Amino acid sequence: MDKTADFLIIGAGVIGINLARNLKKRYPDARIIVLEKETNLGEHASGRNSGVLHAGFYYTKDSLKAKFTKLGNEALTQYCLDKKIPINRCGKLVVARDEKDLPGLYELLERGKINKIELELISDKEARELEPRVKTHEMALFSPTTSSVDPKVVLQHLYQDAVQEGIEFHLGVKYLHYRDQQIGTNAGHYSAGFVINAAGLYADKIAKDFGFAEDFTILPFKGLYLYASNPAEVFKRHIYPVPDLKNPFLGVHFTISYDGRVKIGPTAIPALWREQYQKWDRFSFTEFKDIAMQEMALFFKAGFDFRKLAWNEVKKYNRAVLVRHAAELATGVLKNNYTTWGKPGIRAQLMNTKTRKLEMDFILEGDKKSFHVLNAVSPAFTCSVPFAEYVVDRIHK
Repeated sequence: MDKTADFLIIGAGVIGINLARNLKKRYPDARIIVLEKETNLGEHASGRNSGVLHAGFYYTKDSLKAKFTKLGNEALTQYCLDKKIPINRCGKLVVARDEKDLPGLYELLERGKINKIELELISDKEARELEPRVKTHEMALFSPTTSSVDPKVVLQHLYQDAVQEGIEFHLGVKYLHYRDQQIGTNAGHYSAGFVINAAGLYADKIAKDFGFAEDFTILPFKGLYLYASNPAEVFKRHIYPVPDLKNPFLGVHFTISYDGRVKIGPTAIPALWREQYQKWDRFSFTEFKDIAMQEMALFFKAGFDFRKLAWNEVKKYNRAVLVRHAAELATGVLKNNYTTWGKPGIRAQLMNTKTRKLEMDFILEGDKKSFHVLNAVSPAFTCSVPFAEYVVDRIHK
């Protein structure tokens, strides 16, 4: 196997595949190889996320997330329609649980206006007309362009398109190190004119091998959804609370999947190693030690209230606690109707090691030899198409 590429991309998630496709459009004669350590696609964040196509009103106007969420929503919605991929265009309600949530609700409305997002401020009566079971204090926001897809199906279609365009995928090939201009893997050494790191949970580790991410480390947070097991448990819309805008998590909410299934969550529980999906699955003592030290430090000198965040999230392992949070958003929410835990996902959340704060936006670093996509967390799936184009523009310049 020839292991020389013009562009070598590490990671065949939704970002990596869209980067490859954009590079092929820009440089049609280039040889592009995408390395993926798993033998199947979608084993990590790109296949384990909620499948929600976000609208883009959560993010401040100067952020990359604000820049690309609206465009990404439009691009992936059209892609699903063109490919006849199932999409549930159900829309989303953001509700105020009490009077204290109203300033946050109006802040989201203002961000929506600035980002040119289709968003409506509606009364509690109007909210119940859209979703009869919703609970809100006086007002709510309605986002008609928020929808749901099956992320693995979308990923598979993108992969098939990329293969047809001449992009090579080397599956089961794990990055090990970068030395003497060579990329070491479990399948031997690769040479590349340019390397792009889209490795998700390990993006910071790989970036450090190239001299980047000096002030960053990834902290993994486990996300769990609890599915409705009662077929009579039906909702028409996603229902979200007003989030704490100081943190990058959106709080427990109702998500309607592409096929109409109802789930509540997710959690954002600090994980003890990067791929802690199930019990001792993929356990790494080195990662456990490093992450434990980072999290212990955060308990005492974080740039945010990590202690409160961690404790509140760990409590959501209890099904009754998770259901109680969801019951603040809708009527008739019973613990006995929610009994099935979904497949866990891990959020590759970037932390600034100097400020001890969680990064809210995408972070990009690189030079003339390599480029590194850091903190590609939600809504990275939604943003993936225009975000990849932006990254390729940066690389080209």
